[in-house]
Amino acid sequence: MSLQSYSAKDLFDFLTNQDDMLVLDVRNEDDFNRFNVEGPFPFDMVNVPYFDFMEEEDASIQKVSREKPVKVVCAKEGSAQYVGEILVKNGFKDVAYLSGGIKTWGNLLAPKRINPSSDSYSLFQFIRPGKASCNYGLLYEGEMIIFDPSRNFEFYETFASSQNAKIVITFETHLQADYISGSKQIANETGADIFAHEGDFKDATFKYSTINDGEIYTIGENGPEIKVLHSPGHTPGSTSYIIDDKYLISGDTVFIQSVGRPDLGGKAKEWSATLFDTITNKVLNLDHGLNVLPGHYMDWSEANDHLVFSEKLEKILDLNEAVYELDSSEKFTEFILDNMRDSPKVYDEIRKVNSGWMDVDMNEADIMDLGKNECAATMSNAVKD
Repeated sequence: MSLQSYSAKDLFDFLTNQDDMLVLDVRNEDDFNRFNVEGPFPFDMVNVPYFDFMEEEDASIQKVSREKPVKVVCAKEGSAQYVGEILVKNGFKDVAYLSGGIKTWGNLLAPKRINPSSDSYSLFQFIRPGKASCNYGLLYEGEMIIFDPSRNFEFYETFASSQNAKIVITFETHLQADYISGSKQIANETGADIFAHEGDFKDATFKYSTINDGEIYTIGENGPEIKVLHSPGHTPGSTSYIIDDKYLISGDTVFIQSVGRPDLGGKAKEWSATLFDTITNKVLNLDHGLNVLPGHYMDWSEANDHLVFSEKLEKILDLNEAVYELDSSEKFTEFILDNMRDSPKVYDEIRKVNSGWMDVDMNEADIMDLGKNECAATMSNAVKD
């Protein structure tokens, strides 16, 4: 059998369908350990670097199982194709390489409908498995609003077209540090308006409309209401959005198994106090029946049976009682500082890009954007300890 190729979407389908396969990652060990393929169910994966196949072909082949289809992954495609050809030459029957390399996995978006089909509007979660992040699309009568879009404009354009809709607005929950926002490109390509809080975007070089706490927006004339909830702490301008009094798009403020880390701006103590105030005076006073839709997840164990990342606020407060029951700003700050990991250095550059103060080409953007997010405080570790 000849060597085949597969796409990032194919890989996501393999993983969600629990296909029996072996993922062979041929990047170097450091890159593999920093970021690799993850899925909702267990699967076999092995890291055998490309250079090992060049230097010790026979020994490297012995590390690859012949019992199941082999899906080869590399950085840019060429190395996976090279290794795949070696395996086929040595009698492997079902071998394929990831077209476009690992960056295509990093940029993949998988749409999942959240609300019932009987509703007059549609609310979708766009899962980005390579980043462990989620953004959202709200559609009503031919219009589409996107919350926290990534750079994958082609996906949003195709998706909107499939729904007979036009992208009219993007809402930002905050100035992203872990990935490059797609709002500017979407605005340039479609004429959509960008809405964001000036607490994060006051120095932005591009045009946007300022949002304020308590404001209400609608999609279309009679579509669902979008309520603005300024929820600072992760960043000064962090904002959540309540959709139809049922769904809380929480950005990086409330996660299912954690809360947003308040140290990414280099002001951990100050922003921790702000986040504590947000939790105490805003989050805890929300309707506990709200369905929280987070900006990130820690791992796939947080997904429900439909592979959607959503949980009732009441359940989240129970899961994270170690932080939500802290009764002083000082205790909260201490808890946060005890559970911080080092912030990736690239985050400072990504913030500059997202503010419009720094331009990067597509290759640079792909490199900056690659890798799982580091936006949550590691609350689960503290609870276990």
